[in-house]
Amino acid sequence: MDLGAAPGGWSEVAARRVGKGGRVVAVDVLPMSPPAGVRFVQGSFLDPQVRAALREAAGGRADVVLSDMMPNVSGIAATDQARAAELVHAAIAFCEEILAPHGAFLVKVFQGAEFGAILAALRRAFGSVKTCKPAASRAESRELYLLARRPRAAGGG
Repeated sequence: MDLGAAPGGWSEVAARRVGKGGRVVAVDVLPMSPPAGVRFVQGSFLDPQVRAALREAAGGRADVVLSDMMPNVSGIAATDQARAAELVHAAIAFCEEILAPHGAFLVKVFQGAEFGAILAALRRAFGSVKTCKPAASRAESRELYLLARRPRAAGGG
């Protein structure tokens, strides 16, 4: 599942990765032409009807949820950070219902006032949380990715 999918780069990678036997569902408030093999839902992720459409398109649990969602920026740092954190918390809550027991959640965040609360929420919801800073990200950028994984069920399932 690709949250905040436009322009579609992560969706394309995911579709190649899962192949014909898998399913990729993407959502964004912006329109996009989905890559081959990707089911796209246009709308705000914060809208319960949009999340319901995502659950229906998924047809079951997701093994991976990617979130690159960011709000439209206002230029007011505190407001922008709060809106970004709202999206992350909504994605964490969505993972609680859609992510498979062995699933993984990769989310883009920015270090700021809300970072500690986001990290704490992820640690409560997942078995492990790791911080990743992509090589492509500028050193001075406050952008990080957090990789949260649920523990595998007993017996490796």
